[in-house]
Amino acid sequence: MEAIPSDNKATTAPGGGFNFLTPEAWKALLSRYSHIVLVANSEAVDLERLRSELPETALYVFFNKVYKVLDEPFVGHSMLVARSDVMGAHIVHRREAADVLRFFGGDDFLGVVNIRVSVEENLSEKNCFEGADARHLDLTQMLADLYPIGKIATSGFAVALWFADLQLPGKILLAGFSAKRSEKWKVFDVHDWTFEQIFLRLFARMGSISMMGGVDASPYSALAKRFPEVPPIEIAMTAVEVLSERLDNTNSQIDRLMSVTKFIRAVDNFFRRFKPKTRKQRFLEKSKG
Repeated sequence: MEAIPSDNKATTAPGGGFNFLTPEAWKALLSRYSHIVLVANSEAVDLERLRSELPETALYVFFNKVYKVLDEPFVGHSMLVARSDVMGAHIVHRREAADVLRFFGGDDFLGVVNIRVSVEENLSEKNCFEGADARHLDLTQMLADLYPIGKIATSGFAVALWFADLQLPGKILLAGFSAKRSEKWKVFDVHDWTFEQIFLRLFARMGSISMMGGVDASPYSALAKRFPEVPPIEIAMTAVEVLSERLDNTNSQIDRLMSVTKFIRAVDNFFRRFKPKTRKQRFLEKSKG
């Protein structure tokens, strides 16, 4: 594991079960990297392209179930963010820590960062991560007055905001942060995906972060060029009005669709019991063999 520089100080909870760093210590630890790449568990991630375009001094930050984006152990500077819930870190209480940490190792692995973003979530002690170097990060205060009430921030959003607040010298790049549903990836309703996308794209246009996917080019910028006499707020309000009407119509169709497909979904749920082995299962069988 990469050691924390000797002049950095960590604050340890009573009993030595947790390893919290000061903001200064985090900044000193992470300032050595030219790029901080947050890799979402999304099919929108093109890891090969990222590796080919970025220098070897980039740090790749992965989240939780990394077997969704990795087929083999990762070689390069890396860090694993492990999200918590009420029972502790997901990968710990689900007994997945060993399976996930198989993808990392060596001197280039910075270790595990166990985070929590709400007061209901509990951190797991540092000795729960299969011997990996573990640090802890409490982001509840940072998000308390920012995130919409009744929703919980995604790990990627919370960590991206935290990295930006550290004001690191390296560039922060978000890879695969699409918030899109697909046949393969789930998008959970407990998060406010719309708020996060608006926030991150504003951050990107301000230059605080960069996002893969061309967010710098807004299709609505053409409207401002075509109607220079119309104030930007009027264009925005008109767009919101149209989108609101379309959303209402869409919701009506979704309600109807849910009713019509009730039987089909029941059949689908039955056959899901016989679905093929996951990428994780295939990797474990290969590694054990």
